[in-house]
Amino acid sequence: MTEIRNNWTKEEISEIYHSPLLDLIYRAATVHRENKDYSEVQISSLLSIKTGGCPEDCAYCPQAARYHTDLEVQALMSVDQVTEAAQKAKDAGASRLCMGAAWREVRDNRDFDRVIDMVKSVNALDMEVCCTLGMLTESQAQRLADAGLYAYNHNLDTSEDDYKRIITTRTYDDRLKTIENARKAKLTVCSGGIIGLGETVEDRISMLRTLSNMPKHPESVPINALVPVKGTPLADQPRVPIWDMIRMIATARIIMPKTVVRLSAGRTEMSLTDQAFCFMAGANSIFAGDKLLTTPNPAFNEDMQMFELLGLKPREAFKNGRPTQLTEEAAAL
Repeated sequence: MTEIRNNWTKEEISEIYHSPLLDLIYRAATVHRENKDYSEVQISSLLSIKTGGCPEDCAYCPQAARYHTDLEVQALMSVDQVTEAAQKAKDAGASRLCMGAAWREVRDNRDFDRVIDMVKSVNALDMEVCCTLGMLTESQAQRLADAGLYAYNHNLDTSEDDYKRIITTRTYDDRLKTIENARKAKLTVCSGGIIGLGETVEDRISMLRTLSNMPKHPESVPINALVPVKGTPLADQPRVPIWDMIRMIATARIIMPKTVVRLSAGRTEMSLTDQAFCFMAGANSIFAGDKLLTTPNPAFNEDMQMFELLGLKPREAFKNGRPTQLTEEAAAL
Protein backbone atom coordinates (compact mmCIF):
# COMPACT_ATOMS: atom_id res chain seq x y z
CA MET A 1 0.00 0.00 0.00
CA THR A 2 1.26 3.47 -0.89
CA GLU A 3 2.77 5.42 2.00
CA ILE A 4 0.96 8.59 3.11
CA ARG A 5 3.52 11.39 3.16
CA ASN A 6 3.35 15.02 4.24
CA ASN A 7 6.91 16.00 3.35
CA TRP A 8 6.94 16.13 -0.44
CA THR A 9 9.55 18.38 -2.06
CA LYS A 10 8.94 20.49 -5.15
CA GLU A 11 11.60 18.47 -6.93
CA GLU A 12 9.83 15.17 -6.21
CA ILE A 13 6.45 16.50 -7.31
CA SER A 14 7.99 18.06 -10.42
CA GLU A 15 9.58 14.75 -11.38
CA ILE A 16 6.19 13.04 -11.09
CA TYR A 17 4.34 15.78 -13.00
CA HIS A 18 6.87 15.81 -15.86
CA SER A 19 7.21 12.03 -16.23
CA PRO A 20 6.19 10.55 -19.61
CA LEU A 21 2.41 10.87 -19.84
CA LEU A 22 1.54 7.19 -20.26
CA ASP A 23 3.92 6.24 -17.44
CA LEU A 24 2.31 8.91 -15.24
CA ILE A 25 -1.21 7.68 -15.95
CA TYR A 26 -0.17 4.06 -15.32
CA ARG A 27 1.49 4.95 -12.02
CA ALA A 28 -1.51 6.99 -10.86
CA ALA A 29 -3.93 4.24 -11.92
CA THR A 30 -1.88 1.71 -9.98
CA VAL A 31 -2.00 3.85 -6.83
CA HIS A 32 -5.74 4.35 -7.35
CA ARG A 33 -6.35 0.61 -7.69
CA GLU A 34 -4.62 -0.12 -4.41
CA ASN A 35 -7.89 1.13 -2.94
CA LYS A 36 -10.60 -1.51 -3.30
CA ASP A 37 -13.23 1.13 -4.09
CA TYR A 38 -11.41 2.68 -7.06
CA SER A 39 -14.48 2.37 -9.33
CA GLU A 40 -16.64 4.41 -6.95
CA VAL A 41 -17.14 8.05 -7.85
CA GLN A 42 -18.55 10.58 -5.43
CA ILE A 43 -21.31 12.64 -7.04
CA SER A 44 -21.75 16.12 -5.61
CA SER A 45 -24.27 18.77 -6.56
CA LEU A 46 -23.25 22.42 -6.26
CA LEU A 47 -25.87 25.03 -5.40
CA SER A 48 -25.35 28.80 -5.36
CA ILE A 49 -27.37 29.86 -2.32
CA LYS A 50 -26.41 33.54 -2.67
CA THR A 51 -25.27 34.74 -6.08
CA GLY A 52 -23.19 37.76 -7.11
CA GLY A 53 -22.35 41.05 -5.47
CA CYS A 54 -19.15 39.77 -3.88
CA PRO A 55 -16.70 42.49 -2.72
CA GLU A 56 -13.61 40.44 -3.61
CA ASP A 57 -11.59 40.78 -6.81
CA CYS A 58 -10.85 37.15 -7.77
CA ALA A 59 -9.82 37.63 -11.41
CA TYR A 60 -11.65 34.51 -12.64
CA CYS A 61 -14.98 35.04 -10.90
CA PRO A 62 -18.15 36.46 -12.50
CA GLN A 63 -19.65 36.95 -9.02
CA ALA A 64 -17.31 39.84 -8.15
CA ALA A 65 -19.36 43.04 -7.92
CA ARG A 66 -16.62 45.11 -9.58
CA TYR A 67 -16.76 43.18 -12.89
CA HIS A 68 -19.37 43.78 -15.57
CA THR A 69 -20.71 40.32 -16.38
CA ASP A 70 -24.20 39.20 -17.32
CA LEU A 71 -24.68 37.60 -13.92
CA GLU A 72 -27.93 38.37 -12.14
CA VAL A 73 -27.42 39.11 -8.44
CA GLN A 74 -29.68 36.98 -6.24
CA ALA A 75 -30.34 37.22 -2.51
CA LEU A 76 -29.80 34.37 -0.07
CA MET A 77 -32.16 31.48 -0.80
CA SER A 78 -34.74 30.27 1.68
CA VAL A 79 -34.29 27.05 3.65
CA ASP A 80 -37.23 25.51 1.79
CA GLN A 81 -35.70 26.32 -1.61
CA VAL A 82 -32.41 24.69 -0.60
CA THR A 83 -34.14 21.63 0.84
CA GLU A 84 -36.13 21.16 -2.38
CA ALA A 85 -32.96 21.49 -4.50
CA ALA A 86 -31.14 19.02 -2.25
CA GLN A 87 -33.93 16.45 -2.57
CA LYS A 88 -33.86 16.77 -6.38
CA ALA A 89 -30.09 16.30 -6.39
CA LYS A 90 -30.37 13.25 -4.13
CA ASP A 91 -33.10 11.74 -6.31
CA ALA A 92 -30.82 12.18 -9.33
CA GLY A 93 -27.95 10.34 -7.62
CA ALA A 94 -25.94 12.93 -5.69
CA SER A 95 -24.68 11.96 -2.23
CA ARG A 96 -23.32 15.42 -1.32
CA LEU A 97 -24.72 18.92 -1.62
CA CYS A 98 -22.24 21.78 -1.73
CA MET A 99 -23.70 25.20 -0.94
CA GLY A 100 -21.82 28.29 -2.09
CA ALA A 101 -22.44 31.89 -1.07
CA ALA A 102 -20.74 34.85 -2.74
CA TRP A 103 -19.38 36.25 0.51
CA ARG A 104 -15.90 37.44 1.41
CA GLU A 105 -16.35 36.06 4.90
CA VAL A 106 -18.99 34.66 7.18
CA ARG A 107 -20.65 37.22 9.46
CA ASP A 108 -22.51 36.39 12.64
CA ASN A 109 -25.93 37.58 11.53
CA ARG A 110 -29.36 36.35 10.44
CA ASP A 111 -28.01 35.18 7.07
CA PHE A 112 -25.55 32.87 8.81
CA ASP A 113 -28.36 31.66 11.10
CA ARG A 114 -30.30 30.75 7.95
CA VAL A 115 -27.31 28.85 6.52
CA ILE A 116 -27.11 26.90 9.78
CA ASP A 117 -30.77 25.91 9.27
CA MET A 118 -29.98 24.92 5.67
CA VAL A 119 -27.18 22.64 6.87
CA LYS A 120 -29.51 20.98 9.39
CA SER A 121 -32.21 20.52 6.77
CA VAL A 122 -29.95 18.94 4.13
CA ASN A 123 -28.23 16.79 6.73
CA ALA A 124 -31.66 15.44 7.68
CA LEU A 125 -31.99 14.14 4.10
CA ASP A 126 -29.04 11.83 4.80
CA MET A 127 -26.77 13.74 2.43
CA GLU A 128 -23.26 14.96 3.11
CA VAL A 129 -23.32 18.75 3.36
CA CYS A 130 -20.46 20.98 2.23
CA CYS A 131 -20.32 24.78 2.39
CA THR A 132 -18.11 27.35 0.75
CA LEU A 133 -18.86 30.71 2.33
CA GLY A 134 -15.52 32.51 2.30
CA MET A 135 -13.37 33.06 5.35
CA LEU A 136 -14.65 31.87 8.71
CA THR A 137 -13.51 31.89 12.31
CA GLU A 138 -13.00 28.88 14.53
CA SER A 139 -16.26 29.53 16.41
CA GLN A 140 -18.20 29.84 13.13
CA ALA A 141 -16.67 26.58 11.91
CA GLN A 142 -17.77 24.95 15.16
CA ARG A 143 -21.34 26.21 14.70
CA LEU A 144 -21.42 24.66 11.23
CA ALA A 145 -20.00 21.41 12.60
CA ASP A 146 -22.58 21.33 15.37
CA ALA A 147 -25.32 21.76 12.75
CA GLY A 148 -24.08 18.68 10.92
CA LEU A 149 -21.78 20.13 8.25
CA TYR A 150 -19.60 17.41 6.74
CA ALA A 151 -17.06 19.43 4.75
CA TYR A 152 -15.84 22.97 4.23
CA ASN A 153 -14.51 24.04 0.84
CA HIS A 154 -11.85 26.72 0.63
CA ASN A 155 -9.68 26.47 -2.48
CA LEU A 156 -6.09 27.70 -2.62
CA ASP A 157 -6.66 28.56 -6.32
CA THR A 158 -2.96 28.76 -7.21
CA SER A 159 0.49 28.92 -5.64
CA GLU A 160 1.40 31.31 -2.86
CA ASP A 161 3.75 33.21 -5.18
CA ASP A 162 1.13 33.57 -7.90
CA TYR A 163 -1.77 34.35 -5.58
CA LYS A 164 -1.43 38.16 -5.50
CA ARG A 165 -1.75 38.25 -9.31
CA ILE A 166 -5.19 36.64 -9.07
CA ILE A 167 -6.60 38.07 -5.80
CA THR A 168 -5.64 41.16 -3.80
CA THR A 169 -8.57 41.39 -1.38
CA ARG A 170 -7.30 38.62 0.90
CA THR A 171 -4.00 36.83 1.46
CA TYR A 172 -2.81 33.26 1.06
CA ASP A 173 -2.40 33.09 4.82
CA ASP A 174 -6.09 34.02 5.15
CA ARG A 175 -6.89 30.95 3.05
CA LEU A 176 -4.71 28.67 5.15
CA LYS A 177 -6.14 30.08 8.39
CA THR A 178 -9.70 29.29 7.30
CA ILE A 179 -8.68 25.71 6.49
CA GLU A 180 -7.03 25.48 9.90
CA ASN A 181 -10.24 26.74 11.56
CA ALA A 182 -12.27 24.09 9.72
CA ARG A 183 -9.83 21.42 10.93
CA LYS A 184 -10.11 22.62 14.54
CA ALA A 185 -13.88 22.07 14.31
CA LYS A 186 -13.17 18.54 13.00
CA LEU A 187 -14.76 19.28 9.64
CA THR A 188 -13.40 17.46 6.62
CA VAL A 189 -11.57 19.77 4.22
CA CYS A 190 -12.17 20.30 0.51
CA SER A 191 -9.39 22.39 -1.05
CA GLY A 192 -7.87 22.46 -4.50
CA GLY A 193 -7.21 24.92 -7.27
CA ILE A 194 -7.73 26.18 -10.78
CA ILE A 195 -5.45 25.70 -13.76
CA GLY A 196 -5.52 27.95 -16.79
CA LEU A 197 -5.22 31.22 -14.86
CA GLY A 198 -1.97 32.07 -16.65
CA GLU A 199 0.08 30.34 -13.96
CA THR A 200 3.33 28.49 -14.62
CA VAL A 201 3.79 24.75 -14.23
CA GLU A 202 5.95 25.61 -11.22
CA ASP A 203 2.93 27.37 -9.68
CA ARG A 204 0.85 24.21 -10.12
CA ILE A 205 3.54 22.10 -8.51
CA SER A 206 3.87 24.56 -5.63
CA MET A 207 0.11 24.48 -5.01
CA LEU A 208 0.11 20.67 -4.96
CA ARG A 209 3.03 20.74 -2.54
CA THR A 210 1.13 23.06 -0.17
CA LEU A 211 -1.90 20.73 -0.24
CA SER A 212 0.09 17.51 0.16
CA ASN A 213 2.25 18.88 2.98
CA MET A 214 -0.63 20.00 5.17
CA PRO A 215 -0.58 18.17 8.56
CA LYS A 216 -3.46 16.14 7.13
CA HIS A 217 -4.22 15.88 3.42
CA PRO A 218 -7.54 17.47 2.38
CA GLU A 219 -10.20 14.76 2.16
CA SER A 220 -11.21 16.27 -1.18
CA VAL A 221 -9.07 18.09 -3.77
CA PRO A 222 -10.98 19.68 -6.68
CA ILE A 223 -8.98 20.24 -9.86
CA ASN A 224 -10.70 22.95 -11.88
CA ALA A 225 -10.03 24.10 -15.43
CA LEU A 226 -10.72 27.80 -15.80
CA VAL A 227 -14.02 28.60 -17.49
CA PRO A 228 -13.30 32.09 -18.92
CA VAL A 229 -16.21 34.49 -18.39
CA LYS A 230 -16.70 37.67 -20.41
CA GLY A 231 -16.26 40.74 -18.24
CA THR A 232 -13.66 39.21 -15.91
CA PRO A 233 -9.91 39.99 -16.17
CA LEU A 234 -9.23 36.41 -17.32
CA ALA A 235 -11.92 36.39 -20.02
CA ASP A 236 -9.38 35.89 -22.83
CA GLN A 237 -7.37 33.07 -21.28
CA PRO A 238 -6.95 30.09 -23.64
CA ARG A 239 -8.58 26.79 -22.75
CA VAL A 240 -6.50 24.37 -20.71
CA PRO A 241 -5.26 21.34 -22.71
CA ILE A 242 -6.83 18.13 -21.41
CA TRP A 243 -3.37 16.65 -20.92
CA ASP A 244 -2.62 19.36 -18.34
CA MET A 245 -5.73 18.36 -16.40
CA ILE A 246 -4.69 14.70 -16.57
CA ARG A 247 -1.19 15.51 -15.32
CA MET A 248 -2.63 17.48 -12.38
CA ILE A 249 -5.11 14.74 -11.45
CA ALA A 250 -2.52 11.98 -11.76
CA THR A 251 0.06 13.87 -9.71
CA ALA A 252 -2.50 14.68 -7.01
CA ARG A 253 -3.52 11.00 -6.90
CA ILE A 254 0.08 9.83 -6.45
CA ILE A 255 1.07 12.29 -3.72
CA MET A 256 -2.30 12.17 -1.89
CA PRO A 257 -3.30 8.51 -2.34
CA LYS A 258 -6.36 8.48 -0.08
CA THR A 259 -7.78 11.85 -1.10
CA VAL A 260 -10.91 12.16 -3.22
CA VAL A 261 -9.71 13.98 -6.36
CA ARG A 262 -12.55 15.86 -8.00
CA LEU A 263 -12.81 16.51 -11.71
CA SER A 264 -14.52 19.89 -11.36
CA ALA A 265 -15.04 22.98 -13.54
CA GLY A 266 -14.37 22.64 -17.24
CA ARG A 267 -16.04 19.28 -17.84
CA THR A 268 -18.44 20.69 -20.46
CA GLU A 269 -15.44 21.18 -22.74
CA MET A 270 -14.25 17.59 -22.27
CA SER A 271 -15.23 14.65 -24.44
CA LEU A 272 -16.20 11.35 -22.90
CA THR A 273 -12.74 10.06 -23.82
CA ASP A 274 -11.10 13.03 -22.07
CA GLN A 275 -13.07 12.29 -18.91
CA ALA A 276 -12.26 8.58 -19.13
CA PHE A 277 -8.55 9.45 -19.08
CA CYS A 278 -9.15 11.62 -15.99
CA PHE A 279 -10.88 8.76 -14.17
CA MET A 280 -8.10 6.39 -15.21
CA ALA A 281 -5.57 8.88 -13.80
CA GLY A 282 -7.26 8.85 -10.40
CA ALA A 283 -10.24 11.21 -10.41
CA ASN A 284 -13.00 9.76 -8.23
CA SER A 285 -15.42 12.63 -7.77
CA ILE A 286 -17.45 14.92 -10.01
CA PHE A 287 -19.94 17.73 -9.73
CA ALA A 288 -23.18 16.73 -11.44
CA GLY A 289 -26.10 18.92 -12.46
CA ASP A 290 -26.47 21.60 -15.09
CA LYS A 291 -24.56 24.35 -13.25
CA LEU A 292 -21.43 24.87 -11.16
CA LEU A 293 -22.51 27.94 -9.19
CA THR A 294 -22.80 30.14 -12.29
CA THR A 295 -21.07 28.21 -15.10
CA PRO A 296 -22.43 25.34 -17.25
CA ASN A 297 -21.96 21.68 -16.32
CA PRO A 298 -23.05 18.35 -17.87
CA ALA A 299 -26.54 17.11 -16.95
CA PHE A 300 -27.09 14.25 -14.49
CA ASN A 301 -28.43 11.83 -17.11
CA GLU A 302 -25.37 12.34 -19.34
CA ASP A 303 -23.13 11.47 -16.40
CA MET A 304 -25.11 8.34 -15.57
CA GLN A 305 -24.70 7.15 -19.17
CA MET A 306 -20.96 7.79 -18.89
CA PHE A 307 -20.79 5.86 -15.61
CA GLU A 308 -22.53 2.89 -17.19
CA LEU A 309 -20.16 2.88 -20.15
CA LEU A 310 -17.01 3.17 -18.00
CA GLY A 311 -18.15 0.74 -15.30
CA LEU A 312 -18.21 3.37 -12.57
CA LYS A 313 -20.69 3.52 -9.70
CA PRO A 314 -21.81 6.34 -7.40
CA ARG A 315 -20.30 6.39 -3.93
CA GLU A 316 -22.77 6.32 -1.07
CA ALA A 317 -23.02 9.16 1.44
CA PHE A 318 -21.09 9.00 4.72
CA LYS A 319 -18.92 6.15 3.45
CA ASN A 320 -16.39 6.86 6.19
CA GLY A 321 -18.92 7.69 8.90
CA ARG A 322 -20.66 10.87 9.91
CA PRO A 323 -18.55 13.79 11.20
CA THR A 324 -18.95 12.80 14.85
CA GLN A 325 -17.95 9.23 14.02
CA LEU A 326 -14.86 10.02 11.97
CA THR A 327 -11.69 8.54 13.39
CA GLU A 328 -8.33 9.97 12.40
CA GLU A 329 -7.81 7.02 10.08
CA ALA A 330 -11.22 7.13 8.44
CA ALA A 331 -11.15 10.90 7.99
CA ALA A 332 -8.02 10.56 5.84
CA LEU A 333 -9.77 8.27 3.34
